[in-house]
Amino acid sequence: MFPYFESVATASTEFHAIEPDPHMRRQAAEQANTQATPIHIESSPAEALPYYEDTFDVVITSMVFCTIPDIESAMSEITRVLKPGGELRFFEHVIDDGWRARLQSALAPLWKRLAGGCHLTRQTGTRLVADQSFDVVEIERLNLGITPIRPFVRGRLRKRSVSSTR
Repeated sequence: MFPYFESVATASTEFHAIEPDPHMRRQAAEQANTQATPIHIESSPAEALPYYEDTFDVVITSMVFCTIPDIESAMSEITRVLKPGGELRFFEHVIDDGWRARLQSALAPLWKRLAGGCHLTRQTGTRLVADQSFDVVEIERLNLGITPIRPFVRGRLRKRSVSSTR
């Protein structure tokens, strides 16, 4: 996602990223070093973000919720670090329908071991929009990709000024 950030960067923009996997973090650092705007990469997991409360205007996730062990803790952390009115913008793959869903379910145990903990059968979009700390701005299912990594959900959630009780 780093190359896309340049088009929205201003002189005061800061980019921060997390990547707990050492191999993927090295790759991310190599890519970050090619960008004009500095990107600070931390080794923390999504369930323990190393930032203060109300730090960010926007949090972006792209094909990561499939590997996060505790989605609810990650969402609590995202809520904590987002400013009131801030946005969570996401692009995630989810379980498909029909025969594709059956194939994903059959492949899931092996896929999880081979693909860094990726869960093919998560309903990530449904779980994200159900979070009571956010209002849905938009969500869209996209029939992109090839089985077993298909379809995707793309969306924007806005952090409520006063969070509802979970």
